[in-house]
Amino acid sequence: MHTWPVQDAKARFSELLECCLAEGPQMVTKRGAEAAVLVSVEEWRRLQTAARPSLKQLLLSDAARGELNVPARGKARRRSVDLKG
Repeated sequence: MHTWPVQDAKARFSELLECCLAEGPQMVTKRGAEAAVLVSVEEWRRLQTAARPSLKQLLLSDAARGELNVPARGKARRRSVDLKG
């Protein structure tokens, strides 16, 4: 992954974008510290899909299984209903 100081990334954005599309993700640094990564749309969508499971995958996973806490019958307080209106 190529690293670009933010000043170079701003001044040569078209080149940064072309490198991203041709070579893959490009790192942008700010004052020497990693600040951002430019990735292609295809890579971004792949990462988004991998990070967020589908509803089906979630329901079939072990994380979806657990104990359901249901209060015992008859112990719940019921509100009174005024039928006079």
